[in-house]
Amino acid sequence: MKFLKITAIVFALMLIPGMHVYGQFTDPASSPLSATTVPQAQQVQPADLARMLKVGTTGRPLVLQVGSRVMFEQAHIPGSVFAGPGSQASGLQLLERTVASMPKGKLIVIYCGCCPWSHCPNIGPAYKKLHDLGFTNVKALYMAKNFGDDWAAMGYAVERGE
Repeated sequence: MKFLKITAIVFALMLIPGMHVYGQFTDPASSPLSATTVPQAQQVQPADLARMLKVGTTGRPLVLQVGSRVMFEQAHIPGSVFAGPGSQASGLQLLERTVASMPKGKLIVIYCGCCPWSHCPNIGPAYKKLHDLGFTNVKALYMAKNFGDDWAAMGYAVERGE
């Protein structure tokens, strides 16, 4: 119970513009698969994703949150699916199960937002896993600071709970 309260407080602080909370699972500096390994051409900006998600647009992407479940439950992009933390083996297994029935050319956008892009431990491994599984249209939502600053504080829609 104490862990959930602390986690909720940390996440609430992330929703405050200017606050920074760094990666929760691994030291991204020691990982060769940090978010910085995702080619810039495969990154999508928050404003562009928000436009893609508007009701009635064709070619709507599958949006997968590859961060922690606690973050997802606190706030996430509407319609997104929790796919497990990319920095953990169990998260990558959940990611694989989540996309198992998807066509390999489906547009998939992954995001985390746990911390600044250069410190995110989840995006790089999830991006690589999807490519290893044969997906050819994978993008990563670029969040320079975190979900709170780069999505919620910008006024883009947010859902809470499962």
